Amino acid sequence: MNYMGIDHHKQYSHITLMDERGKKIKSGRVANYCSEVERFLDGSGEVKAVIEAGRSSYTMVDVMDELGIEVTIAHPKQVKAIARAKIKTDKRDSFMLAHLLRTDLIPEIYKRSHKNRGNQRVLRQRAFYVGSITRAKNKIRALLAQQQEEVRDKVSQKKNIFSRDGVKFLKTLNLPDTDKDLLSALLKTFTHLEKMKEETNGLVEKLYQEIPESRLIRSVPGYGIFLSVLVAVEIADIERFSKVSKFLSYAGVIPSTHSSGERSYHGKIVKQGNRWLRWAAVEAVYPGMKADFDIKSFYNRLKKRKGSNPAKVATARRMLTIIYRILKENRLYIPYKR
Repeated sequence: MNYMGIDHHKQYSHITLMDERGKKIKSGRVANYCSEVERFLDGSGEVKAVIEAGRSSYTMVDVMDELGIEVTIAHPKQVKAIARAKIKTDKRDSFMLAHLLRTDLIPEIYKRSHKNRGNQRVLRQRAFYVGSITRAKNKIRALLAQQQEEVRDKVSQKKNIFSRDGVKFLKTLNLPDTDKDLLSALLKTFTHLEKMKEETNGLVEKLYQEIPESRLIRSVPGYGIFLSVLVAVEIADIERFSKVSKFLSYAGVIPSTHSSGERSYHGKIVKQGNRWLRWAAVEAVYPGMKADFDIKSFYNRLKKRKGSNPAKVATARRMLTIIYRILKENRLYIPYKR
């Protein structure tokens, strides 16, 4: 068995091939094409490969799959922690990856299927629109809050300023010329983003029908069709998490911990993990409180003791724990009956 370390870049990769004893067989820069990699490996026998996770690393993963080569995806931060070097070059990086693979020291991450990656792109694009719409709304609210009392009173009397009628109403407000131009630009941005979001509705609905796990997740209060599909796709396979603690850590909703001697302090949530899964979990909290009394009670108890933000994160963590259980047991959520 030979071992291949791949230091991947957009147009080329630096590859090092190593034998079982750790001796370098060959090393060089190779264009990211199946034919070029095949030419580089000609006569190399059975090969295992490793590549660090990155924005475009799956292009090389697909090349390895096409060539029938077993490929491992390495966690980049953990690899750096294991093999920190003062001198960093493509050649050294590919050599170290091959060496870590040979010695079975690669911190491996989950390898997603081609279909799952396609679904991710659809849903993350939709999540981008949703987040951008929220930011546009906040900008509009901030601009209106700086207007004269007469304008603020008119706005406060409108039930929903972001409905179709609400947008028409905002366009009629008597604002100073500069602020009127700013509001007009923000409303155009908001309207365009809403249109783009609506165009993804059909794709999301199609995925909801195709992915049975999303229909289980939707039974949890606060999770509509979009959030249910997003969470199901980001999880991909719940069986890869042997414990709920590992799942919550992956979602990035566990508090940071600092221990010294007999004292332990819990701080803000860790910034590592799947940010899309974390975003969906936090987004579902307020709708979940409206739909379920127990979730609302849990949030309110923590809010009194710790404040709104820690309570929101803890509630998101509780709801993700419910999702973990129902996916493991392949069943719908059963609310507690009083």
